[in-house]
Amino acid sequence: MARNRMREQILITIHKVPRGHVSSYGAIARAAGYPGAARQVAWTLHAASGLPWHRILGSGGEIKLRGEAALEQRLRLESEGITFRGRRVNMPLHEFRFPAKAGSPSSKSKSGQSVRRRPRP
Repeated sequence: MARNRMREQILITIHKVPRGHVSSYGAIARAAGYPGAARQVAWTLHAASGLPWHRILGSGGEIKLRGEAALEQRLRLESEGITFRGRRVNMPLHEFRFPAKAGSPSSKSKSGQSVRRRPRP
């Protein structure tokens, strides 16, 4: 039961990454409410169909797939306007930032006050 709920939340979160942006397995897991579940994100991508799988990368923008699958992922990303620095995606330019959830540690300052973050261009 809990496994199905986790999978559903991961699927919903993956679908939030818009065209022309990317995210990492770890960021998807955190945004879905399961920090530390990056492997489950990878398994969900592997098992499900119809997902924008090519937009999900390893940390630092690394394509984790190998061979022809890695080439296909890079070509799909480039067709969406994603740029690379060598073998990695230019993450500062293309990373999708999930909104911080109310009450989460990342949405508060050390004093406990809400922090207003500027949206990225």
